[in-house]
Amino acid sequence: MGQNLRTIDWNVTTMDQNLRTIDWNVATMERSLSSCFFHLTAEYYWVTLDHRIYWALMMIQYIYYPILAIVGVLVNLLTIGILSRGRCGLSKCVTRYLVAMSAADLLVIILDLILRHIPIVYGERFMYLYSIPVCNIHAVLLYTVTDCSVWFTVTFTFDRFVAICCQKLKSKYCTEKTWAVVVGTVTVLSCLKNIFWYFMLTGRYLLVNNPWFCLVTMEVYYSRVWAAIEFLHNILTPIAPFILILMLNAVTVRHILVSSRGRKRLRVHSSGESRRDPEMESRRKSIILLFVICGNFILLWAMFTVSTIRWRMLNLGPVVESEAPPAYLQELGFMLQLLSCSTNTAIYAVTQSQFREQLKNVLKYPFTTIVKFIQ
Repeated sequence: MGQNLRTIDWNVTTMDQNLRTIDWNVATMERSLSSCFFHLTAEYYWVTLDHRIYWALMMIQYIYYPILAIVGVLVNLLTIGILSRGRCGLSKCVTRYLVAMSAADLLVIILDLILRHIPIVYGERFMYLYSIPVCNIHAVLLYTVTDCSVWFTVTFTFDRFVAICCQKLKSKYCTEKTWAVVVGTVTVLSCLKNIFWYFMLTGRYLLVNNPWFCLVTMEVYYSRVWAAIEFLHNILTPIAPFILILMLNAVTVRHILVSSRGRKRLRVHSSGESRRDPEMESRRKSIILLFVICGNFILLWAMFTVSTIRWRMLNLGPVVESEAPPAYLQELGFMLQLLSCSTNTAIYAVTQSQFREQLKNVLKYPFTTIVKFIQ
């Protein structure tokens, strides 16, 4: 009798999992452009404002993601090429960090946007992915490069903190050798940290726009252990980087303000007038670049982080009571987080005059070559 009950229970669980998988597949099939337009324009009473915003974002993604993929690949390749030439007036150490950040962003664009989100949006054209059991490997690589992208920003922030606030340590820490050690260590630790995704997820793709884009078993779906591991993952990336960046920037700003007032008083006292200080001008440009990069990272990642954590809490069911956030917040979070991988080139162009000049030269090069060939 007990064995029969266990068999029935196992069959019910299997049926529930199959139904859940069918629901996921139905949701994937309904992500067509015509379906988005229908849900957006339908006059049914159950189509609330939240639903209309959600379906509007679905329609935008059909255009937004392909354009972002093209732009993201091009601008990151341009940035890597321009910075690698070393003609932007930046120190070698800063240049190396910026190149590493752009390389990580480029890999995120490829692994996350091109190989994950675009197949989800155009799901009817990527049905063959269901038969390719490599999703958990894809997840490990994707989350590894994402961690690298985030933590390279932290290491760059710390490097600038040392350069500005710790003059005695600057000559030893702010070197290319230290950069190589730091970047290599972050990369290895990111790989080790994200191995758990291989065992948590299965090899089958879902093609559904959730933080998990691979199929999982019911044991994982409702597991407190896996939920705790995933929460720890979210704390390490990006909550801990948020806190570290804010703390380092706060200390850096305080140091710059204090030293600026001191240098200004000394210069006025010695020369009788306040003139431009090249050292403080250099610090001001560095801190503007640092603040814009870090502020951009925090703003564009914030919504994605909050929606991901709330989504995981909701999936625990009765274990954790949590009200479901509007579905469009999660979609908007994905869109902003992916945008953060394509904005650094614009930031460099706005804040660094020599980078702008190099960018202009690169963009004009094909046209000048054609003109010379014609002449």
